[in-house]
Amino acid sequence: MDDLSDLPPPQMPTSNRPLLGMTVLVVEDSRFTCEALRLMCLRSGARIRRADSLRSARRHLRVYRPSIAIVDLGLPDGSGIDLIEDLDTANPRVGVIMATSGDDSLKDHALAAGADGFLSKPLSSVGEFQQAILEKLPVDRRPSGPRVLSQDVIDPDPMAYRDDMCHVANLLGDHQDGPVLDYVLQFLSGVARSAKDRQLIEATRDLESSLSDKAALPVKISRLAGLVQDRLSDRVAI
Repeated sequence: MDDLSDLPPPQMPTSNRPLLGMTVLVVEDSRFTCEALRLMCLRSGARIRRADSLRSARRHLRVYRPSIAIVDLGLPDGSGIDLIEDLDTANPRVGVIMATSGDDSLKDHALAAGADGFLSKPLSSVGEFQQAILEKLPVDRRPSGPRVLSQDVIDPDPMAYRDDMCHVANLLGDHQDGPVLDYVLQFLSGVARSAKDRQLIEATRDLESSLSDKAALPVKISRLAGLVQDRLSDRVAI
């Protein structure tokens, strides 16, 4: 029999680090949003692993089983709903499955697919993040005794937002119609909302409302691409 006496005891959550000892798989294509989640997990004591697509997430899941999965609903290779359904029916099941999106109308769809909860973008409050997850954890995985609700507000590195703008600029340069444009719009809508970039939010909504107007479409795509380039060239601060 192996001697396990020298192994360190498992880390248990504390009032200040309520997710200590847990691993969070974040399935999110936005680097800005992922940076916010990384900081929240770090301050909560959890380890984080990131996947930016369904394919990448499934590679992770073949290797290990996270304690918590946070799944964005709009991913480059499909809907996060499909992954949530797979996670919900897996054996063993991931302890807590959280859906996240900038579109609150998708909440009921995510819960019906098997998500335990829904995180609405933008994500900024550490206390609200911790509370949303702790409410779904089994009692024996929660910290015992009273817990101080964190008042910290996360401010992700603006360079992560620039990475997202670069991603959008590359996509718009190659594709300006069809499924790629649909993906760009949902991606940009979520990212702009997370960054509280009001001008970009309004431009994205304007383009979404004009998708059926073939005459106006090129002009509005050009305007949106120009706003993205402004952020890449640091002419606009967030």
